[in-house]
Amino acid sequence: MCRARGCAKCPRVVTCSLAWTDAVYGGAAHCGVAILRGFMKTDTLKAQLKRTLRRDLWIAVAPATLLIAVAFSVTFYFVKPAPPKTLVMALAPEEGGFNYMAKRYQKFLAQHGVTLELRNTKGSVGSVALLSAEDSGVDIAFAQSGTTGGKGQEVPEHVASLGSLSYVPLWVFYRGEPVDDVRGLQGKRIAVGPEESGTRALAMTLLQANKVDTAPTELLPLDRDAAIDALTQGKVDAVFLVSPAESPRIQRLAAVKDVRLLSFNRAEAYTRRYPYLSRHVLPQGVFDFAKDVPDHDVVLLAPNALLLAKDSLHPALAYLLMRAASEISGTAGILDKTGEFPAPLAAGFPLSSEAKRYYATGVPLLQRYLPFWAANLVDRLWVMLVPIIAVVVPLGRAVPAALLWRVRSRIHRWYARLKEIEIQLEEDPDQEMLQDMLKRLEEAEREVNRIVVPLAYAENLYFFREHVDVVRRRLTRRLAGAPEHKDGHPLHVTA
Repeated sequence: MCRARGCAKCPRVVTCSLAWTDAVYGGAAHCGVAILRGFMKTDTLKAQLKRTLRRDLWIAVAPATLLIAVAFSVTFYFVKPAPPKTLVMALAPEEGGFNYMAKRYQKFLAQHGVTLELRNTKGSVGSVALLSAEDSGVDIAFAQSGTTGGKGQEVPEHVASLGSLSYVPLWVFYRGEPVDDVRGLQGKRIAVGPEESGTRALAMTLLQANKVDTAPTELLPLDRDAAIDALTQGKVDAVFLVSPAESPRIQRLAAVKDVRLLSFNRAEAYTRRYPYLSRHVLPQGVFDFAKDVPDHDVVLLAPNALLLAKDSLHPALAYLLMRAASEISGTAGILDKTGEFPAPLAAGFPLSSEAKRYYATGVPLLQRYLPFWAANLVDRLWVMLVPIIAVVVPLGRAVPAALLWRVRSRIHRWYARLKEIEIQLEEDPDQEMLQDMLKRLEEAEREVNRIVVPLAYAENLYFFREHVDVVRRRLTRRLAGAPEHKDGHPLHVTA
């Protein structure tokens, strides 16, 4: 006889835990068969629950996944590409101290993983022309303000300024009697610089404005060193040079006997006509206190040294270049004050959008605290947070709500049966109709009990069962002939 309660057919000893299983499955079957059936039913229920849950998750998550993928794809289209690791700079090595500055830029950029290649030109005009050419491969250039292409001061397309780096004065050295203006050079032999040079462009602007560019004046296209040698040897009467005041060649030439330095008495007038020029005073004795060179104050005109770039230059590199400019050009000089450069001075070129932001707010926040490569990576990936914030977060709330809606929809559609039965109860049905209503109610309960519901949403199933019990009690009372109280208002449910 089995120790398990309710089992009379099994001659074997069965543990008490099996008695529960046998009782659950009727107590009439063999204990082993009952246990096997119990496990089979349990496994079947679990499998059905898993299948239903997977289906519900797929229906809820698949559209969300597709929407997220579309959002990321669209956002990725707008993510800026990584900046190139190589830049090409055009410059005239003999002009404006550009070669010295370029070497310092190379060193600075190398510290941040960027290689700067130099491409020499004959002058600022050539550098600007090379930069503006689409297929030149040049990304940036040093140039002199006022050399905006060489023809009619037209600003080349797709070229923008990152700012002015320093003052590069125009030096007019000459021999002979003192003169106080360019007009005094009429009929002289003048070295104005080679073709495509910024020196020649500025010299011709001033000479033409004073009508000193025609015969008997002789204009010679000598480069810097050849012009200086020709002047010291008396082969020319005057030379135009554009160079920083710190240049040793300029300081040595200023100390040569019988060579004078022109002081522009009408400098203010020139700056009004040509906004890219500025007026400066070279103090007496600043080159050599012992020898008093120069021996009087000299008024100079100075264009600016510019850092130009293609308007397609990667923004991260534009900010890095301006950081380099602040470090290299921010110190004081003979004509420059500490912190005066770089600056958004009038230069004949429009400022780039990055330069405008830099001069307004300084270095971007990320580049202040992170290495260049890390700041650039974070800046590029920052855009990817848009779909996360705008799509993923709302969907994280919507998916559980969608799952809950699917579970409720399976149960709530049976509330229509309950409502129908309640309405029929109000119509004073006979016994046969009441039996039919009870049968339909029990059918609805059986169907709902077959619905596989995840445990997290099982409360909806039990709520329905409670409501079924309320309607069943009313039906039972009516079948028993018991009167229903007037205050026993029928249960109102909504589908």
